[in-house]
Amino acid sequence: MKAIIDGVIAVEGGFVDHPSDPGGATKYGITEAVARANGYRGHMRDLPRSTAFQIYYTRYVVAPNFDDAAEIDEKVAEELIDTGVNAGVDRASRWFQEALNAFNERGQTYANIAEDGDVGPATLNAFRAFKKRRGAAGTQAMLGALDALQGGHYLRLADNDSKFEDFAFGWFAHRIRNVA
Repeated sequence: MKAIIDGVIAVEGGFVDHPSDPGGATKYGITEAVARANGYRGHMRDLPRSTAFQIYYTRYVVAPNFDDAAEIDEKVAEELIDTGVNAGVDRASRWFQEALNAFNERGQTYANIAEDGDVGPATLNAFRAFKKRRGAAGTQAMLGALDALQGGHYLRLADNDSKFEDFAFGWFAHRIRNVA
């Protein structure tokens, strides 16, 4: 997990307070609201990397059970973590479930699962069955599906509110096809 979190922190970079970002001031990709919810009280510019790392691990790896997904496929988990940081863990989880349902061959490989954002036993069992059936090709297909759903989300954001056009190119340059 350390390498995955370190990679996301590297992409997110240091302190930013872009006027078009509804998240406000961020450092290492951690918004002020998230930092405060996790007990940080200082100025965002001073957020320690170690605090950001712990927030990532707790909020974006363990809480959504992406660490359990990593036991099945580390690359898919890396994509889920990265997407969770950038678009929210609920979206990342639901997109994962949506893709699993699309890939279940009309329920022949495993039953449909709820697209409820809970990566619990049903989702993880479906993922195990998917990986058993599809192997390495399944990893690549899942990464492609997750990227497609994420990319569509970014385009809708920019289409619905022009302030997100400030970020659209960067999202596609740094968040789509970034896990191989």
